[in-house]
Amino acid sequence: MGLRLFNTYGRTLEDFVPRTSGKVGFYGCGPTVYNFAHIGNLRAYVFEDTLVRALEYLGYDVTHVMNITDVGHLSGDDDTGEDKIVKTAQERHKSVLEVAQYYSDAFFKDSGRLNIKRPTIVCKATEHVGDMIELIKRLEAKGFTYMAAGNLYFDVAKFPDYGKMAMLKLEELQAGTRVELDQNKRNPFDFVLWFTKSKFEDQALQWDSPWGRGYPGWHIECSAMSMKYLGEQFDIHAGGIDHIQVHHTNEIAQSEAATGKQWVRYWLHNEFLIMDKGKMSKSSGNFLTLQTLVDAGYDPLDYRYFLLGGHYRSQLQFSYDALDSAKASRRSLNERVLSLRDNATPEGVRAPALPALSALAPAAIARLEAFKAAIEDDLSTPRALAELWGVLREQKLPAAHALAAAFDMDRVLGLGLAGQERKESGVDPALAAEIEELIAQRAAAKKAKDFSKADGIRNQLKERGVLLEDGPAGTSWKLA
Repeated sequence: MGLRLFNTYGRTLEDFVPRTSGKVGFYGCGPTVYNFAHIGNLRAYVFEDTLVRALEYLGYDVTHVMNITDVGHLSGDDDTGEDKIVKTAQERHKSVLEVAQYYSDAFFKDSGRLNIKRPTIVCKATEHVGDMIELIKRLEAKGFTYMAAGNLYFDVAKFPDYGKMAMLKLEELQAGTRVELDQNKRNPFDFVLWFTKSKFEDQALQWDSPWGRGYPGWHIECSAMSMKYLGEQFDIHAGGIDHIQVHHTNEIAQSEAATGKQWVRYWLHNEFLIMDKGKMSKSSGNFLTLQTLVDAGYDPLDYRYFLLGGHYRSQLQFSYDALDSAKASRRSLNERVLSLRDNATPEGVRAPALPALSALAPAAIARLEAFKAAIEDDLSTPRALAELWGVLREQKLPAAHALAAAFDMDRVLGLGLAGQERKESGVDPALAAEIEELIAQRAAAKKAKDFSKADGIRNQLKERGVLLEDGPAGTSWKLA
């Protein structure tokens, strides 16, 4: 079938065709490092990691660039409010760079715990101000800018396609509907490329520029850094849906105005993680960190499993009940892997010898083909998880074949299956293996529409204190 991705630019599912055969240039919006990433933020990075893993699984050589915003991001994405990092630095009585480094380190610690692969290139905004100035000069030379009250603005009226991806129609919008009215702007959608002291008199980080001593606007950072490392045209740009209307819209305008060419071919956006009180937000204080989950007794990979259970373009409702279900499912998954590994490992041998994928039994190959089809269908991770469970519980499939297929699938899912070790959990390994075998028999009975047998197995396990929970990715169990 080939990979198909939902392109926000046009709102259509499209065949993926990279600019250079076999290679992919990918830019993902990174964190603004003024606080810990909350679990809603981390959904975006698990999604981007899954995308990179999927592309590599399908044979592409991926260059993944991620920015670290350590200057210039105001609390309002539309040039309003305070500088986020400066505000935190003042509250913590630290320097701006100390704050940025602390939260950068925390972000990559969380990323590692979630088994997110480090991007090919991580670039800090403060280290690329010269590149931003050069890009702004190009815009100025082409007549897309104007000075007002000491700040340099991008004139959106000069760019006819402004707002096309976000489906904005400037002529139908009243001034001030999206931004606080800035009397210096010719149009409320104009945005700042370069701030001077007229915005903040005591901004902590400032640079000399042709427009005065100051600092860059947030939007210009991503354009300058992505083009530095990926060129003036590349394949994929990703981020959360909250970036579509302002940040990504402005990135497109300034990048294509400067080069006169299409900048990015495919735009991918993940949906929000929703709490009971709505979207998770640092500004409202309504957020949880990964450490919060760890302190509550969850493994970070429980959260990754939870995220994989929803499609990246669908809103995902977070609750501890849902996370409990994910935790139980992942435990069952690991127990099944360990049970199969025990069966496939001769006595005295540390690890089983797994067959090559080309030598797998037909049932395993069929599961791998279905898994690949799920990934190629706009990264359908819920279906992919179902195929993982399917191959692990495939009747009459040799244990080594099931493991080889599962470990291959996990190259995309990133659940660390190959590195699982048996832990002292209070559950006898033999009992866990027996439970998993009965669950596999129950699944086979349901497939054969022998519901009486399936119900009998459930009741048999319940009498032994084992509770089953069926979900889209398979059946998990826990002790009552």
